[in-house]
Amino acid sequence: MYKYYNVNQIVLPLDFEMKLQENDIAYTVHEFIEQIPEEAFTGFIRQTGCPAYHPRMMMKIILCAYTQSVFSGRKIEGLLKDSVRMMWLAQGYEPSYRTINRFRVNPEVKELLRQCFVQFRCQLVEKELIDAEAIFIDGTKIEANANKFTFVWRKSIERYQANLIKKSNALYEELVEKEIIPEIERESPEALTTKELQQMATDLDKSVQTYTEQIESREEAQDRKVLRSERKQPKQALKKVHDFIRRKEKYEEALEILEERNSYSKTDHDATFMRLKDDHMKNGQLKAAYNVQLATEGRYALAYDIFPNPTDTRTWIPFLDRIEKDYFALPDFLVADAAYGSEQNIENVTLERLRTALITYNMYRKEKKKKYKNNPFNTANWDYDAEKDAFTCPNGQAVTYRYDSKRTDKYGYERQFKVYECEDCTGCPLREQCTKAKEGNNRKIFYNEKWEAQKKTIREQLSDEEMGKLYGKRKIDVEPFFGFLKANLGFTRFSVRGKPKVENELGFALMAVNLRRYTASSRFFMYLLINDFKKDGFRIKTRCGIHLFYFWLVMSQPLFAVIDFLFFH
Repeated sequence: MYKYYNVNQIVLPLDFEMKLQENDIAYTVHEFIEQIPEEAFTGFIRQTGCPAYHPRMMMKIILCAYTQSVFSGRKIEGLLKDSVRMMWLAQGYEPSYRTINRFRVNPEVKELLRQCFVQFRCQLVEKELIDAEAIFIDGTKIEANANKFTFVWRKSIERYQANLIKKSNALYEELVEKEIIPEIERESPEALTTKELQQMATDLDKSVQTYTEQIESREEAQDRKVLRSERKQPKQALKKVHDFIRRKEKYEEALEILEERNSYSKTDHDATFMRLKDDHMKNGQLKAAYNVQLATEGRYALAYDIFPNPTDTRTWIPFLDRIEKDYFALPDFLVADAAYGSEQNIENVTLERLRTALITYNMYRKEKKKKYKNNPFNTANWDYDAEKDAFTCPNGQAVTYRYDSKRTDKYGYERQFKVYECEDCTGCPLREQCTKAKEGNNRKIFYNEKWEAQKKTIREQLSDEEMGKLYGKRKIDVEPFFGFLKANLGFTRFSVRGKPKVENELGFALMAVNLRRYTASSRFFMYLLINDFKKDGFRIKTRCGIHLFYFWLVMSQPLFAVIDFLFFH
């Protein structure tokens, strides 16, 4: 005996909400987007044309699709036809993939996403899911939607440009010397400008036209042969000059796109070639990617930004500026790993922003090892005499202060060094182990007082029990978020090109992770409470108290992936 089944029977349409489970993520997405004020959507209003889909609905369906690891516009369109939660969020509307793609790269969406992150953080603070005491900052590289073989390198462009300048100058001097073209009033003797090359082309074209007219006017074959021979050089030079103009414009355009970067992709000019961790062949292959910077707390993404440079050191200050400008006021503690540890970054936090920077430096862990502490040739282990302002080397020689030195990096930041030099390294039996200086030169020490003081402060801060625990939370706060984004959500490659569009897509992906975590945590809590109230009333308060403790444990320990798997999938 079977249950009644007949596909030909007429069935009245039902409200899709009846098919959704309690605490479905669609409810979280719906309630979250509904909290955005109506004023935020005024930029989408159009007075002409066909009425557009409401931006609230578009935000809901895109966010919901991203929580299901669906990032393609065509696949999102497919979900609108066969997913109950998507049908309920769209209320029967079925925007095409073109409409979906146009919406998520719309410049107005950037402001909507910013308000989403601000609103989400306020909600977390209000519900005391985060304490707003510190933020944890880290970066990761995500592959761009670009061809990995269409690269342009700065060094190649500069080398080709130098060769072009050399060849064009030589050609110009040769043509002027042979009086084929008149001398040009140049802006600079070093290189010919595009305007000057065009003037050369005009003069050469006139010379070629003159020879052509003379050839046509001559009747003698021998005379025409001589003139054609004389016309050959300006004609070839004209062809070269046109090639120089084309190449010069091409190199100038490439350098303008590069700005301060070392490379870019021809298919996505904003993407830079970086070394990614998914290099399975271990051959150092570079791929076009973006450097994503993220600020988290409680394993929730609170702010983000995208940078073209592969290293994290130069992203610290502009990222903090972006957080203060667009998201929220900085908390008391800013926590990051050694990739951000530099004199300029720590100085910026402590002196300009008046915050505490819990940032290690590259040698922090190595300095704790016995091998480092017992190395007699390590200058950090040398005895220092403050009165004489001198160190003592392993051979007993005095390494005295000689002069001050300044170093300015390519970004304009200046560092001060005190230079110490050994009295005499000649004939020292420990010379080969102590220094790599050439014979006749003595061992030198470049001592940065400001940087050494900063490192001492960092060591003192991290030796404090409370601050040490706070720094230890970094590994279980920001890094698991990247793991969830790439491994669980499957977001490992952008599907759009150009930094503005990439920022929008990244915002959807990060908020999708936030909503999944928030929904899974709420489900776990509600699951415990429902089971409690099914028991007898005498045990309700006790068991609820225990489960509240479990809920706090879940929110403070890296068990979210397990909970998400058990209660969300």
